[in-house]
Amino acid sequence: MNNLQEPAFIAYRRSRFSTRLPTGRLYTAAHFWIHEVSPGRQRVGLTKFATRMLGELVEMGAEVKAGQAVAVGEVIGWLEALKAASDLFSMVDGTFVGNNPALEQDPELLQKDPYAKGWLYEVDGTPEPAAFDAHGYVAHLDAVIKKMLGEND
Repeated sequence: MNNLQEPAFIAYRRSRFSTRLPTGRLYTAAHFWIHEVSPGRQRVGLTKFATRMLGELVEMGAEVKAGQAVAVGEVIGWLEALKAASDLFSMVDGTFVGNNPALEQDPELLQKDPYAKGWLYEVDGTPEPAAFDAHGYVAHLDAVIKKMLGEND
């Protein structure tokens, strides 16, 4: 029996960006995280990298209602931030449960605590099949930041 457990976080630093990525989650190429909070219930949020690119959240809204079927890649709402406005996509196939009500009261949670209190929405269903584990997301982040910095192979 192996008593070595994966650490709860992976420390990541590249250029002027650093974060601690929770290991018990899935991550998408679009910089969302997915965490199963109870059997079949997936909580979705933005990674710290995404929140940094988006800027301070001003407002968010849903275009779907609780109980409505959603599919991976479907527009389910919108985010408005100081740096950008963006559609909000489903990262889970299933039934939409709802947005995080705490973000309505305190939009700064998205920046202050993106991996816990700053989650975006919940869906009962199956995560995006192409999602990475934390180690795969680190490799993806490396490639994205390398491209942003104009570094060649």
